[in-house]
Amino acid sequence: MHRADDQDVLDLIRAFMGLDVTLILTGVNIPGTGLLREARWHPKQRSWVMPPLESTRVHGLEVTQTERRFELVDLDRFRTTTTAGSDAFLDHLQGIEEHLRLLNARDGMLTQGTMPEYLLRRTGGVVGLLGRLIEDGCLEAMASGRELLDEDLLDEIVIGREDLTHPPDSEITAPQPRPKSRSRGRNTVFDDHGPRSDRAAG
Repeated sequence: MHRADDQDVLDLIRAFMGLDVTLILTGVNIPGTGLLREARWHPKQRSWVMPPLESTRVHGLEVTQTERRFELVDLDRFRTTTTAGSDAFLDHLQGIEEHLRLLNARDGMLTQGTMPEYLLRRTGGVVGLLGRLIEDGCLEAMASGRELLDEDLLDEIVIGREDLTHPPDSEITAPQPRPKSRSRGRNTVFDDHGPRSDRAAG
């Protein structure tokens, strides 16, 4: 929350609070990002700084006025150690499957056979990794012309284990580094260089 853009997002969230609607927002490590904290611009340091936390505590944690307006719900990874957990994971896969538009997609593509166990093993039940694996798998399926997700195709997809607090026991291969894009110089087309007479004299 040390950038002006971050503060703009917070201001937008505050504006949403004035609407007569219920918002369900999702994100990763919301308390740690400081998204709901109220940073201020420090002119001497020339940066955004976090103010001291207020004394009000919720569940043992000090929170700001903005944070108190939200109810944080922690979503853990999918686990299949119980029937309810297995059903929830299959329901999630079913919901994803219904929205896939691959030409050779079939019913049960993600929910039947050994595919659920495979997906759980590859991702450890982490929703973000599951989404990344399926998204990248769909791109590969379209690019290769297979238009179908199966274990052979998904074996070609690399997903990362960084940012996982508790990595699953099964190995998750690290993603390949992406090439850095070159930054473009500033556009000077509309720069004002003064009157032509001044430039000629100089």
